[in-house]
Amino acid sequence: MIDKNSIIHKQAKISESAEIGPYVVIGPKVEIGDNVKIYSHVNISGNTKIGDGTLIFPFASIGNDPQDLKYSGESTKLEIGKNNKIREYVTINPGTIGGGGLTKIGDNCLFMISSHVAHDCKVGNNVIIANNVPLGGHVIIEENVVIGGNSAVQQFTRIGKLAMIGGMTGVLHDVIPYGLSIGNRNYLQGLNLIGLRRANFDNKDILGLIESYKEIFSTKNVTANLNKLNGEFKENPLVKDVIDFIMKDKKRSICTPFSKE
Repeated sequence: MIDKNSIIHKQAKISESAEIGPYVVIGPKVEIGDNVKIYSHVNISGNTKIGDGTLIFPFASIGNDPQDLKYSGESTKLEIGKNNKIREYVTINPGTIGGGGLTKIGDNCLFMISSHVAHDCKVGNNVIIANNVPLGGHVIIEENVVIGGNSAVQQFTRIGKLAMIGGMTGVLHDVIPYGLSIGNRNYLQGLNLIGLRRANFDNKDILGLIESYKEIFSTKNVTANLNKLNGEFKENPLVKDVIDFIMKDKKRSICTPFSKE
């Protein structure tokens, strides 16, 4: 059902089961899946694809040009997965040629009021981004991450799976999987133990991760500490996730307990 007061380009691909409220503007290259509900006063443009069951609330701006001075109108993409909730005043931009040309969001995410996803970001499944949180360009957020309100994530930063970022945190350094990070300039406070237990990980693996965490961050030389880990730790799947994350991009600074405010 499409409200008569909306402006939908005739080339847009809209599922018959989608519901579009009044004063919505949708551009020619937009694809909207089954059972999507778009409330009033939403603008969706660009080469944008929105997955089934997604809800988009009033005054959201989806798929408009990236806020990148190098962008000059080239054709890039935005892909939003299934069953996401995009609340009021959220802005999500497509990719840029320099960043691979694609901004991609997974399934079952919640973007609270006034959050922003910049160009070329990759956001995994089951991510919660609270009010007024901007993600800078090229940010990678893995699955099941929670970012507290009024935080800010600097461009190119990575946040590992099931990590939790406390409210009003400036995220300048990559956060390991399962990490708990806070601070004006973020440092590692420990592990997201509540999240690990809620995710029903084996208690033995959680205990092993706790012990390996102490070893990995026993000194500021994280690489040397990783090399000293024994084989038992490395067989732990949670520890392996952390090691793989740290080793994947050695150019990026890793958030540690030693990071200064």
